[in-house]
Amino acid sequence: MNKTILVVEDYDDIRSMMRILLEVHGYKVFEASDGYEAVQMARQHRPDMILLDLAMPVMDGLEAAREIRSHDYLANTPIVAVTAYGDLYRDQALSAGCNEVVAKPLDFESLGPLVEKYIGGLETI
Repeated sequence: MNKTILVVEDYDDIRSMMRILLEVHGYKVFEASDGYEAVQMARQHRPDMILLDLAMPVMDGLEAAREIRSHDYLANTPIVAVTAYGDLYRDQALSAGCNEVVAKPLDFESLGPLVEKYIGGLETI
């Protein structure tokens, strides 16, 4: 069974690039374009990991992380905040329940090791 990742990003091109890269490596990807949608998708699909932009419309990533963490069955799901604001929101993101904060623009070569750090590599058949 493929491991699942929820990619939450309001910019379509960045979200698509992350999805493609992850799918090429065998992960199943769900997408959300704002924090509210992220909470709904996380509740519905219970992903193995969430990559969460912090600055988004409707509901920002900090509020979305807190809401996701309020559900017992998502309490241990790794959430990695992805932000263009560098260290500005690091403490807030960690306090909201994110496991780590990484800077945009995302270095796509580091995405694979980041995912493996939290949910391991893909199972080989």
